[in-house]
Amino acid sequence: MKGPSNQDSSDTTGNRRAAAQRLTMRRKLAAAAMELFATKGYEATTVDEIAAAAGVARRTFFRHFRSKEEAIFPDHDDTLVRAEAVLAAAPPEEHPLDTVCRGIKEVMRMYAASPAVSVERYRLTREVPTLREREIASVARYERLFTRYLLGHFDERAHRDGDDDPLLAEVAASAVVTAHNHVLRRWLRAGGEGDVEAQLDRAFAIVRETFGSGIGSAVRPAAEEAADGPAAGDSAGRDRAPAVTASATDEVLVTVARTDAPLSEVIRTIERALKKD
Repeated sequence: MKGPSNQDSSDTTGNRRAAAQRLTMRRKLAAAAMELFATKGYEATTVDEIAAAAGVARRTFFRHFRSKEEAIFPDHDDTLVRAEAVLAAAPPEEHPLDTVCRGIKEVMRMYAASPAVSVERYRLTREVPTLREREIASVARYERLFTRYLLGHFDERAHRDGDDDPLLAEVAASAVVTAHNHVLRRWLRAGGEGDVEAQLDRAFAIVRETFGSGIGSAVRPAAEEAADGPAAGDSAGRDRAPAVTASATDEVLVTVARTDAPLSEVIRTIERALKKD
């Protein structure tokens, strides 16, 4: 098998160098913008002034940012790429919710890499509605990415049966993003002090406990396991009751479900009982 050619290696090195130079310039422009916003005010600051403070031409600014409000978020595009890479390289045995939690840690690390800058940016976004709207738009991009990933880990039959699995994916993705944002805001209000990753891990543990049992096509619903019978060698299976049972007689439907039974499983069991009736 042929290895990478010298030309391929040279192209890769050149691409990395160009990406690093691009990020350096974006951060330089962002630092100039934040300093001017803090001293002159957001409304009074112009793109020309930001470019001049960074020592570049106006056209250079617009090669990197479309507007002055975009300039104080130089790392979001690169962080989104890193989060996507985490999802793409996830081992097949990893629970998809754990993968998403690892992906969003890339966002937290972006903020934690420069605590003083992150704290100042937080102050600015609280004071300037336009910057706050830009930040909300950036958060929405992460949420869409994680929702798409979780949706891809549901049993395709669930989509055809019309149950609530897609809803669970969207709610779980929102919960991951919300947990991240809650911890991040608390850390920023504390001046960027403390072990923010440890705080994030505690928040994610709550999300996994709440949503983990309902996500992942590799794990079959308990009702389906009960229908197939206990697995070979599963001594506990003989005594284990189904997660959900339902029976219909005349105009009465009786359903019994464990508190940890996924909503989609409850709905499927009720539908089967109604069809039998």
